[in-house]
Amino acid sequence: MDMLYVILALLAGLVGGFLGGRSSGQRARSELDDRLQQEARAEADRIRAQADAEARQVRAEADQVRQETSRRIQEAAEREAKIAAQVAAQETQLGAQREQVAGLRAALDSERALIEAGRAQAKADLARDREALAADRQDTRREREELGREIERLGRRAEQLDARGERLDALEERLEETQRALAVQQADVTERLRQADLKLYEVAQLSPDVAREQILGRLDEELEEEKAVRVRAMVERASAEAKRSARSIIAQAIQRSASETSAQLSVSVVPIPNDAMKGRLIGREGRNIRAFEALTGVDLIIDDTPEAVILSSFNPVRREVARHVLDALVADGRIHPTRIEEMVHKAQEDMKAFMHAQGEEAAIEAGVVGIKPGLVQLLGRMYFRTSYGQNVLKHSIQVAHLTGIMADELGLDAALARRAGLMHDVGKSIDREIDGTHVEIGINLARRFGEPHEVIDGIAHHHDPENGETLYSVLVAAADAISAARPGARREELESYVRRLEQLEQIAVSFPGVQQAYAIQAGREVRVIVQPDKVTDAQATLLAREIAGRVEQDMEYPGQVQVTVVRESRAVEVAR
Repeated sequence: MDMLYVILALLAGLVGGFLGGRSSGQRARSELDDRLQQEARAEADRIRAQADAEARQVRAEADQVRQETSRRIQEAAEREAKIAAQVAAQETQLGAQREQVAGLRAALDSERALIEAGRAQAKADLARDREALAADRQDTRREREELGREIERLGRRAEQLDARGERLDALEERLEETQRALAVQQADVTERLRQADLKLYEVAQLSPDVAREQILGRLDEELEEEKAVRVRAMVERASAEAKRSARSIIAQAIQRSASETSAQLSVSVVPIPNDAMKGRLIGREGRNIRAFEALTGVDLIIDDTPEAVILSSFNPVRREVARHVLDALVADGRIHPTRIEEMVHKAQEDMKAFMHAQGEEAAIEAGVVGIKPGLVQLLGRMYFRTSYGQNVLKHSIQVAHLTGIMADELGLDAALARRAGLMHDVGKSIDREIDGTHVEIGINLARRFGEPHEVIDGIAHHHDPENGETLYSVLVAAADAISAARPGARREELESYVRRLEQLEQIAVSFPGVQQAYAIQAGREVRVIVQPDKVTDAQATLLAREIAGRVEQDMEYPGQVQVTVVRESRAVEVAR
């Protein structure tokens, strides 16, 4: 296009030069030349504009062709890539098929080898079977020969037996003749013995009856002495067996009764909705169950019992608190150490309210009014206290009723008598926390809460009424004996058992650095919780050894006692 512009310019110049050279002096032509030049320029401009339009069109077509070409090239490249991928996949699949074919060929070769080996083995077995069959045939042939010889021997034996039978028949005939001769001889001997007895009676001057009586009398005397010896031996043996049987029966009865009492007084069964809850109670690496046992002092036993867990502790208050905590945790569903600690504190507060309510109910049932709240709380604690298997609170209520009835009959103050009967064992409510007998503790409590002198006297002398100062102590002692001695009131002695558990905890707490101690597993284990800032891990090991040595030295117990020292560090921070 630029070349066209140049040609047109040159033509215009040549035309102008030619016209100017020939008519430089002619003005008429000058104007014509101007018009021609203008027309030439206009034509050149038109041609230039047309050329520009055509050039733009050519460029647009070229761009379109270029784009189409690049698109086709790209599509061709994509198709080539797909084809290459398909080819690669087919080659991979072909390689896998080749490998599979190779594996099949190898397996076929191994099977062929096995078949060949089997054929060889079968041939060898067939050869051995043929040899064994040949040997069996030879053995059969030998057995047939032996059987033939045995038949010949049996034939000869039968002939011998026939001959022996004939000889036996002859011997039998001779034996019958001998028996007949012996019968004749026996009759002769019998007659001679009868004649000898008659001569003996004549010489002894005794009749046969008298002689028989004397012989039988002497025999009776000898038998009587022997009978007495045997009877005495039989009586001694029967007595020993009776004692042994009685001991066995009594021991079985005691064991059955003791197992029921022990289960009732030291074990509580708590139902759970499903067995999956057992895993949540244990927690990750046992942290939940450890926190529960450390905070409650109760052993949580999780076994194969379906939909139930067991709480074991000799302390009924702890066990009841643990049962409430476990019920609340199962109902709430959030089980972790912090939640367990919150539930324990809440259950302890609820337990205080429950014991206060039990004390109020006991006072109302016994007909005693005007008891101070602190003393009511102590009465409620006796709801969880037992004496020889008998509930102390129920026993106190019975004693209150009995003393009231007897006081009415004697013309005494029945209300005061019932008060003394209800309070006579109040010292047992805290005798495990305070040193001293329940009588001494009860006297101090009654004086502290301002009880009347008659009530204090009934508490002080309900075991020794002969030393009492008032008649109320005699009434309380009589009612106490009646309530405790009635059939079924007490089943077994628990005082020594509980005292041993308390002594076990006291020994553990007496060591420095010990924060708490709980006797669990019916006294077979004591769990000691130490202060982590005062006892290190190494010292915890030594502490367990020292506590075990002290227990061996100061206590008497069946079996063995395991000492477990627990050292736990906590870091607590509150987000605000």
